[in-house]
Amino acid sequence: MTPRRAPARGARKRRAPAVRDAADQLRRLLHLIPRLADGKPHAIATVARRVHADPETILTDLHSLSVRFDEPGGFVPGLTVALDARYVEVHSKYFGRPMRLTVHELCALELGLAMLAAERTPDEQHAIDGARRRLRGAITRLGDRELAAPARAADLGAEADPAWLAALRRARRDKRKVRLDYRSADASASHRRTVCPYGLVVARGAWYLVAYCDDRLAIRIFRVDRIEEVRVLSERFTIPDGFSMDNVVRHGAVFHAEEPDALVVRYSPRVARWIAERHGVSLDADGSVTIEHPLADAQWAVRHVLQYGPDAEVLSPAPVREAVRTRLRDMLADLA
Repeated sequence: MTPRRAPARGARKRRAPAVRDAADQLRRLLHLIPRLADGKPHAIATVARRVHADPETILTDLHSLSVRFDEPGGFVPGLTVALDARYVEVHSKYFGRPMRLTVHELCALELGLAMLAAERTPDEQHAIDGARRRLRGAITRLGDRELAAPARAADLGAEADPAWLAALRRARRDKRKVRLDYRSADASASHRRTVCPYGLVVARGAWYLVAYCDDRLAIRIFRVDRIEEVRVLSERFTIPDGFSMDNVVRHGAVFHAEEPDALVVRYSPRVARWIAERHGVSLDADGSVTIEHPLADAQWAVRHVLQYGPDAEVLSPAPVREAVRTRLRDMLADLA
C-alpha cells in the first residue's frame, strides 16, 4: 500500500528541524500511530498536545515516517499517511481493534520481563517493574476461568545487588582495583579477593564479573549475586591489549580456563532436537546428539548434566562421570 501525501505549499518549503533523540522520536510515533490510525483527519496542534511536544516536532516525526528516501514514494507496508501543515490522516490495517492475549500469553510476557529485569541496569528497573505490575493486575482480573491448564512459574534465583553492580561499573570505568568478599557456590564462608574488573556480562539470567585476580594471578569469573561486599580501591590497573570478552562468553555462557578441557555429553532423542538447534548441529542417526562443551569447572558440568536427568550422559572426561555418580549417590542417601 503506497502512502499518499498532500503537503501544503508552506510545509513543502519548510526545513524540518533536526531530531535530537531518535529514541524519543520513536517513542512519540509508537504512542501516536495507534491513536491516529482511524482514517480520520487529526489537527497537528491537538496531536502535539497529546505527547506534550510542539507542532514543529510532531510534523518532523510524521514527515520522517511518510517520506523515506531509501524507499520509493515513502512506502511503508500496511500504513498510509496523508500529511499537510495542519492535519494528518493515517490509515492502517493493523490497529482496527485492540490486541487480546490469553492468560498464558500474559504470563509468558511477565516471565520475559522478569528475565529482562535480570539483565538490565538499575536505572531501567523502574519501567520494567511498572510493566510487570500492570501485567500481574491483568492476569489477576482475568482469574482462573481462562486457564485451560495449570500455569507454570520460574525463578531466576538470587538477584545481583544493584549497589554492587553500580560500584563495579564505576571501578571498571575508572580502571580501579576492587576488594571483594566473595562466597563461591561450594563454600560456607566468604573469602577476600583483590581484583581488576575487566567487564560485567549477563549469561543465563545472572550477572558475572570478569576480572583479573591478584591473589590467583589469573582471570577469574565471579557471580555478582555471590558477592557480599565491594570496596573500590585507589590503585589503578590497565586491561591487556590481547584480552577479549569474546573468549569469555560463549554460546550465552560465561567460560574461562587457562588450559580448557572438553566435556562430551550425549543427549537422548527426547531432548536432542532442542539441543541440536541451540548449537547449530545435526542429529545423529538414532535421533540423539553428542555435544562437546568447553570445560573449566567440573561442578558446572555436574549441574548441567543433572538438569536433564536420564536424558544426558557424560561420555568424557572420566572425572566428571565419577562426579555425577557421586552427586547422585549423595542425593539418594539424603532421601533414604
